[in-house]
Amino acid sequence: MTALSLCLYCMIQAIALLVAANGAPVLINKVLGKRWAWPVDNKLKLRDGRRLFGNTKTWRGLCSAVCFATLVAFLSGIEPLTGVLFGALAMAGDLLASFIKRRMGCSESSRARGLDTVPESLLPILLLKEPLALSLIDIILIVALFFLIEELISPVLYRLHIRKRPY
Repeated sequence: MTALSLCLYCMIQAIALLVAANGAPVLINKVLGKRWAWPVDNKLKLRDGRRLFGNTKTWRGLCSAVCFATLVAFLSGIEPLTGVLFGALAMAGDLLASFIKRRMGCSESSRARGLDTVPESLLPILLLKEPLALSLIDIILIVALFFLIEELISPVLYRLHIRKRPY
């Protein structure tokens, strides 16, 4: 395998992990509705009167992201532990984005371009760049590609009644 094809393969693996980790909560929500959807923040409100994360950030979503990322890692020849960490880090980035959006006064599931995709994609690939064999250029490209994928796929998922909003 040439260096370029190996680089491309590693980037495709990382994007597959991102799609799995970030798509899992959406798919599980579609299948299960509100069943077992316990909020991660246990409805905790901070001094600003706003929730820590909100109702849409659930333990079920977090667990599904970790499970899906682990499965994709295993199927693509990546260590399963890397998949576990990837899913957890992607959800940590997603929770960070939700925390920031709540502090900015944004409502749950509101759109904040960039903030909705960058933390959840950058955190796992930056911290797992070595096991995923990614360079700095790869990381920048993956974050940009994931942003584009989200921008293009979300409206389609909305039309298919998988997502509740077109973003």
